[in-house]
Amino acid sequence: MAAKKPNVSKEELLDHYREMLMIRRFEEKAGQLYGMGLIGGFCHLYIGQEAIIVGLEAGTKEGDQRVTSYRDHGHMLACGMDPKGVMAELTGREGGYSGGKGGSMHMFSKEKEFYGGNGIVAAQVPIGAGLAFANKYRGNDNVSFAYFGDGASNQGQVYETFNMASLWDLPVVFVIENNHYAMGTSQERSSSTPAIHTRGEAFGIPGEEVDGMDVLAVKAAGAKAIAHCRAGKGPYILEMNTYRYRGHSMSDPAKYRTREEVQKVKEERDPIDHVREMLLSGKHADEDALKAIDKEIKAVVSEAAQFATDSPEPDASELWTDVYV
Repeated sequence: MAAKKPNVSKEELLDHYREMLMIRRFEEKAGQLYGMGLIGGFCHLYIGQEAIIVGLEAGTKEGDQRVTSYRDHGHMLACGMDPKGVMAELTGREGGYSGGKGGSMHMFSKEKEFYGGNGIVAAQVPIGAGLAFANKYRGNDNVSFAYFGDGASNQGQVYETFNMASLWDLPVVFVIENNHYAMGTSQERSSSTPAIHTRGEAFGIPGEEVDGMDVLAVKAAGAKAIAHCRAGKGPYILEMNTYRYRGHSMSDPAKYRTREEVQKVKEERDPIDHVREMLLSGKHADEDALKAIDKEIKAVVSEAAQFATDSPEPDASELWTDVYV
C-alpha cells in the first residue's frame, strides 16, 4: 500500500523546488562544459530524476549514509556537498572532491556520508549493505541508502546482498531508480518481472512502487521505509518509477526511444513543473518569486563553473597518492 502524501508547508515546498531546480541547472551546465571539452571521460546526467533524491533526503538525519552509481551529481548536491567541489571534480581539477582524480563517476565525501558514485554496475549495492551492517554493529539508528537502476537490478550481487541484508535485518533502503532504460535496453526487453520491487519477496523484504516524478510521493514512501529500518525491522525496497530526459551518458544519442516519448514525459510528468504548479495554484509564490529563485540558482551554478575552470589541474605527483590506503 502506497504511503499517504504528507501535508507540507509553503517553506518545505519551496525548499523542494529550489533543490530540484539546483540539480537541473547544475546538470545543464555540466552538459555545456562537456560539450566545450572541459569535462572528459564519462558524464551521466540526472535531468528528469530530481524528485527521487530530493524527496528521500528530506527524511534523512545526520549520520545516515548514501551510495549510488555513476549517475551521481544530483545525489551529491542533495546531501549538501558544495557545487563548486562537485563541478571542479567533473572538470578534473585540484579543487574537486577527489582532488580531480575521480571525475564524474568517482566522487566521495566522508563529511556528508556520501560513499561514492560507482563505475561498476551494481557494485554499490553490497557497499550500501556494508554501511548498514556497520550501523547495526555500532548500535546506532542510522540508515543507509543504496541507489541503483533497473539495469543494475539484473546483476547477481544485488540478490546476494538482499539475502544477507534480510538475514541480518540490516537498516538499508534499496532504491531502484527505474528510468526504464538500462543504457539502451528497455526494461520490457531486459526484465522478466515488470515490477522490480517484488524481487525482494523471496528474501522477505517488503517493497513498493512509487511515482518517482512526484517529490511528495517520494517523501512519503521514504518516510515509511526509513521508519521501518530505524525500528530494526530490516531492509526495505523502493522502486522509483522515473525517466531520464538525456541519453545514458553524454555520448549516447538515445536512438532507442522516440522524441515523442521524451516530450510526452516532459510535458505531463516533469517533477519540477509539478511543484511549480502547486506553488502557483496554492498562491505560495508568484511568477516573479520563482524567477528570482531561478536567477539565484543560476548564479550559484555559474560561480561553481567559474571556480572549476579557475582551479588548477592536479600536480603530476598526485598520480602516486591514494593508490593504497
